Parts: sequence; C-alpha cells; structure tokens
Amino acid sequence: MNKDLIIGIFTGILANALGVYIYMLLFSEWGLDETIRHAIANGYLGKIVALGAVLNLIVFFIYIKKRQDQRAKGVLLVTLLIGVATVIQKFI
Repeated sequence: MNKDLIIGIFTGILANALGVYIYMLLFSEWGLDETIRHAIANGYLGKIVALGAVLNLIVFFIYIKKRQDQRAKGVLLVTLLIGVATVIQKFI
C-alpha cells in the first residue's frame, strides 16, 4: 500500500477519535467512561462516532488544499467505513 494512503487512514482515525472526545467533553454531563457506558446502554454510540467524523472533513480539505491526494483518499476511506459501520450498527 502507498505510504501516504496509510498516513491518511491513520490521520482519519485519529481525527475521528479526537472528534468523539471533543463531543463528549462539550456535550456530556458525565466523564468519558460513564458517557461511553451510557451511550452503549441507550444505543446511541454510533451517532456519537458519526458526529466525531466531522473533524475528518477538516483534515480532508487540508490534504486537498496541500495537493496530498493519497492522504485525502485515506481520510475519505476511513470516513466511508465509519458511515457504513454506523448504518450497519443502526439496523442490526
């Protein structure tokens, strides 16, 4: 695999994790562990992960602006996989 594609995938995963963390800090009444437990118990963890993917949009456009297309492709791939996983989790 292309090194830049792998960097893009890694960056997309990190950006998504950071987005989830920021969302939980800003909008949750509980700590990180309690928020995750509550989200799993009530079935909305997928929604939080999907909202965390918003940061991937920023990273994607930064890579596009810098003309680093393979890295942007990796971020897009991670974002699509998160979307598919969210849809699958919603219906199963």
